[in-house]
Amino acid sequence: MDVILVPGLWLDAGSWAPVLEPLRAAGHAPRALTMPGVGAAETSSAGIRLDDWIAATVAAIDDTQGELVLVGHSGGGNVVWGAVDARPDRIRRAVFVDTVPPPAGFGISEFPVVDGVIPFPGWDFFDDEDVSDLDAPTRESASRSARSVPARVPTDPIALSDLRRHDVPVTLLMGSLTQEQLEDRLAQWPAFYDEYRAIRDTEVVRIGSGHWPQYSAPDRLAELLVAAVR
Repeated sequence: MDVILVPGLWLDAGSWAPVLEPLRAAGHAPRALTMPGVGAAETSSAGIRLDDWIAATVAAIDDTQGELVLVGHSGGGNVVWGAVDARPDRIRRAVFVDTVPPPAGFGISEFPVVDGVIPFPGWDFFDDEDVSDLDAPTRESASRSARSVPARVPTDPIALSDLRRHDVPVTLLMGSLTQEQLEDRLAQWPAFYDEYRAIRDTEVVRIGSGHWPQYSAPDRLAELLVAAVR
């Protein structure tokens, strides 16, 4: 099975390195992507939007044949869901790593813009539940590999138009949340809850990690991805 992996904000294809060999060993063909404009200065990234990230993922889909699985971490989940909306007949399953499918009209989040781009804001920017399982060496290593993202990508509202996206099975690999806890949180955000409930086939699996399991729990993440790609 072809598996296309989309990283979250500030990450590139290399962030998926811990899971690639386990996927290959299970007989799959993984392909990790780096999104347009990641690490680029404002002069070459100012015009890049969320739609460009989705288009890059759709192009990767079109480079393959038959059904495939899409995987998105964090903000990459918005990219994946946009690609599912664009190619619902090609996607066997969508896997979200500590994120959820967004409803139409919503962006990823807001972050400080510096020199026309969004640099990695540092670990103190995030809630403790997201980063508590990252030790100091891991934080230092991950920070060194973090790259800026185009300023407009995180706040661009996602456009969704094909209701067939709800027919695509979805696996949500949540860092610390069980299904009950996730649904309780989503109930506080009606548009997100409605999008989640509209999906015909969902499963929620708790990783037992923070927000960056590719760094803090790579073996567990790889195991769950192999189980989800089916």
